[in-house]
Amino acid sequence: MLKSILKYAFAVLLGVSSFTSTYAQTEGWAKLDGIIAKIKAPTFPKRMFFVKNYGADATGKKNCSTAIKAAIEACHKAGGGSVIVPAGKYLTGPVYLKSNVNLHLEKGATLLFSTKPDDYLPLVPTRWEGVELMNYSPLVYAYKEKNIAVTGEGVLDGQANAQNWWPWKGKKEYGFKNGDPSQVDKANRPALFAMAEKDVPMAERKFGNGHYLRPQFVQPYLCTNVLIEGIRVINSPMWILNPVLCNNVTINKVTVESEGPNTDGCDPESCKNVLIKDCYFNTGDDCIALKSGRNSDGRRINIPCENVVIQGCTMANGHGGVVIGSEISGGAKNIFAENCTMNSPELDRALRIKTSSARGGIIQNIYLRNIKVGQVKQEAILVTMFYEDTGNFMPLIRNIEVSNMEVKNGGNTGVVIEGYKKQPVQNLRLSNVTINNVKKAYSIANLTGLQLNNVLVNGSLLKTDQVKISDADKKTD
Repeated sequence: MLKSILKYAFAVLLGVSSFTSTYAQTEGWAKLDGIIAKIKAPTFPKRMFFVKNYGADATGKKNCSTAIKAAIEACHKAGGGSVIVPAGKYLTGPVYLKSNVNLHLEKGATLLFSTKPDDYLPLVPTRWEGVELMNYSPLVYAYKEKNIAVTGEGVLDGQANAQNWWPWKGKKEYGFKNGDPSQVDKANRPALFAMAEKDVPMAERKFGNGHYLRPQFVQPYLCTNVLIEGIRVINSPMWILNPVLCNNVTINKVTVESEGPNTDGCDPESCKNVLIKDCYFNTGDDCIALKSGRNSDGRRINIPCENVVIQGCTMANGHGGVVIGSEISGGAKNIFAENCTMNSPELDRALRIKTSSARGGIIQNIYLRNIKVGQVKQEAILVTMFYEDTGNFMPLIRNIEVSNMEVKNGGNTGVVIEGYKKQPVQNLRLSNVTINNVKKAYSIANLTGLQLNNVLVNGSLLKTDQVKISDADKKTD
């Protein structure tokens, strides 16, 4: 201990930031075991409630919503257990999970979710792109529940495609046709964001029918002790695994495949103590994106995404592998990702941090190690304060460490950092990072506290004192 303290003191005397000292490096990763120890998956009594016993039909032709609801209610009233979905196809509307209930899909079981918007009424409290509102129910939903799970070897199929849900994005590549209504119409997405900026109460932000805001797939909201394990989730209307304002969340060995608009794989929002482990993501947007609210609404709630651990995950298509933002006004801290593999010509970036001066918030203590990247399209590492709109709420991004990362095909630029002159990105440490087959080594504006240790780009050693850092208050080229 004394030796570590002396090293820290020596670093301070030399003018090195505490983050870049040997002591701080140990301190950062040393938090990991303590965070993991706090994350405990819920367990359930051995009682079993078979949906077929409540009238569920396994042909995929009859709506089983009533039967599934009855099985969940019986399980909950009995004190908890597992609701069993055997092999077969089960058409259903939204599934509401209750406390102490594990929805278990056996091998060969598929829940086929209705594509009729009316089936997702009445409106429920939810969050849409980081803003609270009353909207369609998510396909799998829970509100203020404890000890809930979705497990098994079965499939959740949202059945979203270019004929339903996806055209609401308002883009032709997803089935939208000129003249059709969509989320971009003035009374829809813009109206919601305007209400949030005016601090209209959540209960008065009523959307649903006629507003074209797609529901999320799996959204526990204000829940404690959540487990999602083993299942395959496909064809989502929008964000896929989206716990909001939850504590103690485990997402383990889940396969996520959906390449529609905004089909982020896993978006914990304002959650604390989250483990995402051994999952596979092939998505139409970010693979894993940590969030904490958009602009005024995010600052009003002001709860960060905190203590998130990502281990052993595989990322294929997506806008980013490990992403923080952009709806990040409540901030994010203590984020750890290790032993992950990323590879696809349609994967834009490995690490992506995106925010803006319209968002505000503090993003800090971000740690990645042992990351293998086969191919990315744009950047290996992107940190920007210029995502979407500008405003009067300057964000702060500090303390980012990436170690033992190997990128075989790095795309356009290896490392891109975009800060403000009056608020630079602070403390970036890259150690044992190799980026090959990249057009440009880096593009950096407004960064303080850069430390490079054994960083190779296209076979050449990149040294800290050789890096040119611009002071331009704009996006770098």
